[in-house]
Amino acid sequence: MHIKKTYTALEMAWWTRFETFLFIGIITIWVAIYYFLDLNWLKIPWTPLALIGTAVAFVIGFQNNSAYGRIWEARKIWGGIVNTSRTFGMFVQDMLTNEYAKTPLSEEELQAEVKTLTYRHIAWMTALRHAMRMPKPWETNVGHRTNQEWDIRPPELDSDLETDMEPYISKSDFEYVMSKNNKQTALLYLQSHHLRKLKEKGIIWEFSFLELEGVVQEFFSLQGKSERIKNFPYPRQFATLNHFFMWIFVLLLPLALVPQFAEIGAQYADSNVLMSKLFVWFSIPFYVIVAWVFHTMERIGRTGENPFEGTANDVPISTIARGIEIDLRQNLGELKDSIPGQFPIKYHTQF
Repeated sequence: MHIKKTYTALEMAWWTRFETFLFIGIITIWVAIYYFLDLNWLKIPWTPLALIGTAVAFVIGFQNNSAYGRIWEARKIWGGIVNTSRTFGMFVQDMLTNEYAKTPLSEEELQAEVKTLTYRHIAWMTALRHAMRMPKPWETNVGHRTNQEWDIRPPELDSDLETDMEPYISKSDFEYVMSKNNKQTALLYLQSHHLRKLKEKGIIWEFSFLELEGVVQEFFSLQGKSERIKNFPYPRQFATLNHFFMWIFVLLLPLALVPQFAEIGAQYADSNVLMSKLFVWFSIPFYVIVAWVFHTMERIGRTGENPFEGTANDVPISTIARGIEIDLRQNLGELKDSIPGQFPIKYHTQF
């Protein structure tokens, strides 16, 4: 556990290293100007800066709470998809029978119907996760250079929906779905139509049909909730102003911090002249720590605003969807070799 915590701390330091170098440069320039040009008048009192810092801290806290709420809601939605998908798989296998059939089907035909419904559900999850990975104008964290250099990217960016979805549905279904703007909604319509036809044939009992339609309705609800988070961003007035406020505080901080250290150093003028002159340089590490904390907390909030964007801090919907697929296909009796494996973990990140 201690090794893991240490490794996580090192990852965090590496994740923010560009900003850390920037803060070192900013404070070094300020100290050099103050020290070599003897600009004792270049300072501001702590009171207004403390008020700005307090306001920024409150806004960052609000942003982080809101971002965490969006992440947690997204996780609950996809947790609901997991549970409801397993229920759907069980219902389909047990509710398709010849007990009330007008024209009984063979066991192979029944299994074919079960497989069609199950595979179409896998296609629905595939379409939904691709829709959730579609980039939005306000989703900018995935383009950050730390994500680029580590090649942190979800599998949907390395494949297309047509290729991923085609193996799970018939050609006619595929053509129908691809003609619609909302592919996942079209797939749920097909599921409902298919269930109705099986009910009319007596393959599904009427009460079983109502249960299965209720499950499809729940999928519509979960899909809509997921789309709501994707399509409605964290209010930009809060996110943008918070970012500006943080930088105002960070850039004004040296005007109060550097003179304060210079005043502390002046107290050593009688006992240690060298310490008195050089003490102002100790403001560099303290400034870097304070600026790093404020900036990192603000950046954490920004990275959590869009839980489906595809960064390391997002809900791993690709892994969740693939896990459901594996469960459903294993319970269909398929061999493990014929089932695709789970998406790989990269840098301790699930996608």
